[in-house]
Amino acid sequence: MDPSSIFLWIGAIAVLLVVSAFFAGSETALTAVSRGKMHQLEKDGDRAAANINLLVVDRERLIGALLLGNTFVNILASSLATWILETNLGPRAVAAATVIMTFVILVFGEVLPKTLAIARTDRFALTVAWPVKQAVAVLGPIVSAVQYLVWKVLGVFGVRQAQEGDEVLPAHEEIRGTVELHHKEGGVEREHRDMIGGILDLRELTVGDMMIHRKNITTVDADLAPAELLEAVMKSGHSRVPLWREQPENIVGVVHIKAIVQAALKNKGSFDGIDVAALATPPWFVPDTTTAEEQLEAFRTKRARFALVVDEYGALQGLVTVEDIFDEIFGDIPDELEAAQRPDVRKQADGSYLVDGKVPVRELNRDLDWNLPDEEATTIAGLVIHEARTIPEVGQRFAFFGFKFEILRRQRNQITALRVTAPSESADTVPPG
Repeated sequence: MDPSSIFLWIGAIAVLLVVSAFFAGSETALTAVSRGKMHQLEKDGDRAAANINLLVVDRERLIGALLLGNTFVNILASSLATWILETNLGPRAVAAATVIMTFVILVFGEVLPKTLAIARTDRFALTVAWPVKQAVAVLGPIVSAVQYLVWKVLGVFGVRQAQEGDEVLPAHEEIRGTVELHHKEGGVEREHRDMIGGILDLRELTVGDMMIHRKNITTVDADLAPAELLEAVMKSGHSRVPLWREQPENIVGVVHIKAIVQAALKNKGSFDGIDVAALATPPWFVPDTTTAEEQLEAFRTKRARFALVVDEYGALQGLVTVEDIFDEIFGDIPDELEAAQRPDVRKQADGSYLVDGKVPVRELNRDLDWNLPDEEATTIAGLVIHEARTIPEVGQRFAFFGFKFEILRRQRNQITALRVTAPSESADTVPPG
């Protein structure tokens, strides 16, 4: 073989390596591309992004075409190298070609393009979108035949083709995992992670998880004398106050401070003679199993901001407002009358926290960036009781989930105060009980 022919065939091998790099890099880029970003780019009119979205719809066909093309050019390049070396090395050509082409294909046909595709995923994918689309169109019939054969073989071993709805993670959990990953990598701030997580949680949380418990509700006896009733409502410190008759849980109406003020304005600025009970609106009761997402929509539809929560027997459990749902998304937003620091969670010099037993676990997780579970209990006291499987005595110490809990105060069967030490401040663990 003359030198000019050798250089010609070496050039052909080089071209095949470029094609191999194209297929290998395209496979990596198109399988790792951000589908959310491509979807937005397509909405903005980017045709390359539209091609990518069209390709990844049938990911199996896309990968099959790229693997077919890559395998073909790699075998062809190796065969040409063996043929060229055979004229000079004889029987040793196969071994030499194997060593040389393995190194060349590994470095220039696989590692280099895939590394570039990982480093510049979206840009690489947008660049190769159109030629890959053409390659998939050409190789599509062959890939379909190969896919059919592959699934027939896999069917022998009981492996079936994925059906719609068989995704491993629901879309909400995939979003949550993506946000959490970006937060760990520093791309998403903690506040943004919590807000997105709060929105995703609305379909899982019930009003029973976020309501103000009936023990903490301010209610007023509707049968009080008008002057006493007015004074009690005005001193409550709330814009809406439930009224009861006969017993505190028998709510008969809800009076709004604005209605009292409007009545006073009509009465020439005087509160004398105002019938507060007559200004009350009928109470709105909702089941404690209603999800936060459903309740938010109900608030919007009913144009209301306040509802009383009852259990399956109709017994009053608490109340929920639209602000409670917003707090689940944005965190607790204190008004101008509240203290700058919440008195029910106080950090101590040793790094531990004195926590009121009725503080919700979700609020602690959000405010202190903890990860205590909140599936089985709403409050921190309820979590300790659930994990201890008993109502602890004052002074008992427990260790759950890497946290240390010490019971400080108890009133009857209710834990009213405890000390919580997070794992980073905990030097040792204490066995339960």
